[in-house]
Amino acid sequence: MAQEKFNLQWNAFQENAKTAFHDLADDKDFTDVTLASEEGNQFTAHKVILAASSPFFRNTLKKNQHSHPLMYMHNIASDDLTALLNFIYRGEVQIVQENLARFLGLADQLKIKGLEGAGSGHS
Repeated sequence: MAQEKFNLQWNAFQENAKTAFHDLADDKDFTDVTLASEEGNQFTAHKVILAASSPFFRNTLKKNQHSHPLMYMHNIASDDLTALLNFIYRGEVQIVQENLARFLGLADQLKIKGLEGAGSGHS
């Protein structure tokens, strides 16, 4: 005899997830990966958030089982890395027009969800 199942749904789930990502961007607790820019500046982040935002990060982090890897982001300037992390954690970022094509190219290279392919047609 099959038992009746009940569907429980958290109506504010998406808003809570968005708020949690935003809050984690400023909170260094639980960070478990460091990204180093071309200039050598270091930025801490959360593997799970990077992996959820990009197949590039997901595959790279899967291959490296270190508990707190350091990833050197070749040819990526600190300003671009900061903007990229802002987009990943907050879902939006402001980029000046002269940097837009470079930023979108970077996002496409790293396969950032929500930006991948957005650079097509920009010069």
